[in-house]
Amino acid sequence: MSISQYRRTIERLNADIANLTRQISVATKDISNLRQDISRIRSSITKSTSPSTLRSKESQIQTKEKNVADKLGKIADLEKRKSAKLADLHRTLDSVEKSEASERKKQETASKKRWEQELSYAKAVTAEVQQQSRIQSQIKQSPLVVNFWELPTKIKVLFFASNPIDQQSLRLDEEVRAIQEKIRMSEYRDSLELISRWAVRPGDLLQALNEHRPTIIHFSGHGDEDHIAFIGGSEGETKLVTKDAIVQMINATVDNVKVIIFNTCLSSAQALAVIECVDVAIGMKEEIGDDAARVFAAQFYSAIGFGKSIQQAFDQGIAALYLEGIPEDHIPGLYHRDDIDPSAVVLVRP
Repeated sequence: MSISQYRRTIERLNADIANLTRQISVATKDISNLRQDISRIRSSITKSTSPSTLRSKESQIQTKEKNVADKLGKIADLEKRKSAKLADLHRTLDSVEKSEASERKKQETASKKRWEQELSYAKAVTAEVQQQSRIQSQIKQSPLVVNFWELPTKIKVLFFASNPIDQQSLRLDEEVRAIQEKIRMSEYRDSLELISRWAVRPGDLLQALNEHRPTIIHFSGHGDEDHIAFIGGSEGETKLVTKDAIVQMINATVDNVKVIIFNTCLSSAQALAVIECVDVAIGMKEEIGDDAARVFAAQFYSAIGFGKSIQQAFDQGIAALYLEGIPEDHIPGLYHRDDIDPSAVVLVRP
């Protein structure tokens, strides 16, 4: 029985005991009144009392004495029931005390365990910081990695999600959750920031790009060879934006964008179109399912978070599809400018 159940039992027993006490008090008062009546009747009997009146008064006395006996019996029964309730109350109070002691012990044990875990974590973090400090010191002193330090300390991934109501519903929230989880588990998780924008309209694109200045732009939703589907009117229906418009937008904000990912169906044409203004783009050669899009994207960003190159991250995304048994590994395509080697493009500084 839980402590709360014990407390409810205690409340009920206290109420029962109080009720029995009241009944005993009432019965005791009744006995007192009956005895007073008996005394008064006896006092009224004199030598002059007629035989018939005497018999009547004696009958009254006998009736009231019987009532007194009944009341005494009732009081005895009430006292017995009250004693049983008091015994139950004492046992319940003892059980509550033992349960509270057990609960305190559990809380103390849990608190001690949390403290030990926090201490262990703090030690691990301290060791990791010291290790990273040593690595950074060694890297700074190495003439072979000077260009590496030109990388930003943090990159932003701007995730555009659009799922118009007149299109097939996509589980874009699961894709974002999977990406966030993989980034959190990566070695250089503090070097990546995922920013998501939902129910995106065409007018939201430039505003978000100017506001966040991302390194990676990620489009997720519906599309075809020449368009990406965004939210249009007030009812949330489809508004198609051409790949030429996307190229024009990227040209206007290209100063910090390095990679564009079109995680939409039939988007290889868009990826090929934008590599004239960015280093690398990823597009889908055919229609791609929700699971494949989610698994590929999550592993891609996981590899980026471990300091891997774009080529390695892409290859790991493909490998993840193989490992999950998803037969869509041939759909993602990696595209880049002629003067760019994706295996040499690293976005995250350790």
